[in-house]
Amino acid sequence: MTMPSAEALPRVHPLGRTLSLLLAAPLALLLLIHPGLMLDASGHYSHPLLMGVMLGVSAGLVHGVGFVPRLWLWRLVFGPLVGWPLLGLGYALLIRAQLG
Repeated sequence: MTMPSAEALPRVHPLGRTLSLLLAAPLALLLLIHPGLMLDASGHYSHPLLMGVMLGVSAGLVHGVGFVPRLWLWRLVFGPLVGWPLLGLGYALLIRAQLG
């Protein structure tokens, strides 16, 4: 009895993984420890934008630790093509909130 061969999953480049972790970890810590830094000038959160940022943080952490989902849809959602722009959005929101 032979075992069926597993589908070959794409390799993740180490520099890309490092970049994902370096972008996601500080933003995740900031959102968990001091979420008030993300308030806008009127003292409110933009919930739709923050949901996107949290998806970006999740994608950055998943990609950063080297986990490669099997299903193509999850590979796309938790990959750097979706995660990095959303992480950039998170840093842009942070800068905009801090500058006023």
